[in-house]
Amino acid sequence: MSKTGFSHKDWVNEYPGSASIDDLAVPFKGYVRSFVDALKAANILPSIASTYRPPQRAYLMHVSWKIANKKIKPSEAPGYSGGGIDITWKHTDDLDDAKSIKAAEDMCKAFGITHLKVAPSLTSRHTEKNAIDMSFSWSGDLTIKNAKGEDVVIKTTPRTGMNKELHAVAETYNVIKFKGGDADQPHWSTDGS
Repeated sequence: MSKTGFSHKDWVNEYPGSASIDDLAVPFKGYVRSFVDALKAANILPSIASTYRPPQRAYLMHVSWKIANKKIKPSEAPGYSGGGIDITWKHTDDLDDAKSIKAAEDMCKAFGITHLKVAPSLTSRHTEKNAIDMSFSWSGDLTIKNAKGEDVVIKTTPRTGMNKELHAVAETYNVIKFKGGDADQPHWSTDGS
């Protein structure tokens, strides 16, 4: 049964995403599990924010961000091509769009996407179950095993998921750091996109 109604923050509870490695696609699930096990063996406990994002959730995130950031007018917002989401972005009693924009801003806050510089993608490795958003850090030198079981000592900074030497270790597990620089720091996927 489809949900209907005006845009508001409660839409965020519809079509929930996942932060579980178990919800990733095979073989990526196994690659991530092995890399996370290597992190844990090196005394790093990653904080996983997202794995699978249903396409419906991606649509709600995308359109609410575009309206909140005044990239499109609420009355021009596209419908969901897959059907089943009967959301009204333009509130009927809203002559100057202020109420509709405020509703979209509230949705963005609830989704946790107010910091983004671009709209969340409608299709991504997350909607394919081939991406994970995770953050972590460490202090001092890091000794971690690559997929061949070899110890790799990392002495460079930053001591976060943005460390280039750690990216090379992750690639041995077929887990690729986002190739777009700092735009999406916690993002890892099958191909870096």
